[in-house]
Amino acid sequence: MPDISEILKAAKRPQKSVFLCLAGDKQAELERLEKELASLGDAWAPGSLAETDPKKKLAGRVSAARKAVRDSEVEFRFEALGAKAWSDLLAAHPPKKKGDGFDPETFAPALIAACAIDPVMTVEQVGELFDVLNHAQRDTLWQGAFEANTEATGIPFSLTASGILDSLTAGK
Repeated sequence: MPDISEILKAAKRPQKSVFLCLAGDKQAELERLEKELASLGDAWAPGSLAETDPKKKLAGRVSAARKAVRDSEVEFRFEALGAKAWSDLLAAHPPKKKGDGFDPETFAPALIAACAIDPVMTVEQVGELFDVLNHAQRDTLWQGAFEANTEATGIPFSLTASGILDSLTAGK
């Protein structure tokens, strides 16, 4: 039988990471290049052996733009609050409408700030960040903080890793 004191020493609060591309200009450039590449179609035929497909150069630019977008992603890591801190935070942001659990306008930035561990943020800094982000990005941050505190934990399945390992072992 495990000893609860040993379990408590080893226990860590759940954490959740989310990744956001904060370089809207790089994202837009990637989208523009992908559209340009798609518009070239498949009809090109060389006029001589010296000619190269114009899509090749553009595909290289798309690849570089994709790397620039990936490189501009920022990881935001959240750690679950303890039971009392969670309860106190909920109480500090009561719902405006009956039946809601909290005020979503004030609770979301407060929760993000309260459980952000990397980077650490204040509520004011979350507000500044929200001014730069679009709705989906704000939702992603909110979901990361909320899920760190509410999502059941388990061992996530990785379809990518599983596929790679399966291909290396030929399914055996």
